[in-house]
Amino acid sequence: MTDTCVDCGSDLAAYEPVYVSETTDGERDPVGGFCNYACLSAYIDEAELTDGAACTWSPD
Repeated sequence: MTDTCVDCGSDLAAYEPVYVSETTDGERDPVGGFCNYACLSAYIDEAELTDGAACTWSPD
């Protein structure tokens, strides 16, 4: 894992970074670190990670 923010490239040493991992075949794989939740949110939006991930709600 690098010491820079995955989204903006800032040095993580200056922050209290957020680290993210994914699960593949039951094993955790590190994605990287983000300098703050805004960069994490931007990364999620840009990668379209939530598209189609929500349940459909219907009052019927």
